[in-house]
Amino acid sequence: MLLLVPFVAVLWPPFYNRAEPAWIGMPFFYWYQLLWVIVGAALTAIVHFATGD
Repeated sequence: MLLLVPFVAVLWPPFYNRAEPAWIGMPFFYWYQLLWVIVGAALTAIVHFATGD
């Protein structure tokens, strides 16, 4: 269930299909998706260690 959070967050383009707020000159569209790559990796690690032997 926890792994569905990043999946759903990037599947709804009207939420992040804009340029503002920019961060370090990068439009919101790009840094939002890059942020979810990091969050998704962290959530995957949490699930892996929580369900590992």
